[in-house]
Amino acid sequence: MDLSLDTLHALPARMIEGWNHGDAAAFAADFAQDAELIDFDGTVHKGRDTVIAFQQPAFDTVLKGSRLVRGEVEFARLVAPGFAVIHHRFGMVMAGEEEPPPSRYFLQLFAVVRQNDRWEIATLQNTRRVSLESAMALDAQTAT
Repeated sequence: MDLSLDTLHALPARMIEGWNHGDAAAFAADFAQDAELIDFDGTVHKGRDTVIAFQQPAFDTVLKGSRLVRGEVEFARLVAPGFAVIHHRFGMVMAGEEEPPPSRYFLQLFAVVRQNDRWEIATLQNTRRVSLESAMALDAQTAT
């Protein structure tokens, strides 16, 4: 049984590879069958099959040619036998872009469990990185 931190670091890297190939099944391959993906806007997708069914049409249309870049695991740690957390950061570029704009940097928090002889993602929370200044400017624009 491989419990090394390197194995945990590989989970986000495989997700990025799936995304960058526009392959929702590869993107979700490490999700547990009953996993939850919480999108940056708060939408909850329950189950690996639901994640794939949501993600593939996006890869085929609005996200076609997009890439996740600058993926970096900030930390990965075992918190109990068979349970670990991973904190990951990345940026997203759309087709034709070289660098992500400031609004397209994200943080992810993975809760992973050891089951079915491998680490599986039980829950993944995506959060858009927004500075306090940007959040305040947005609030000012939408104030009534």
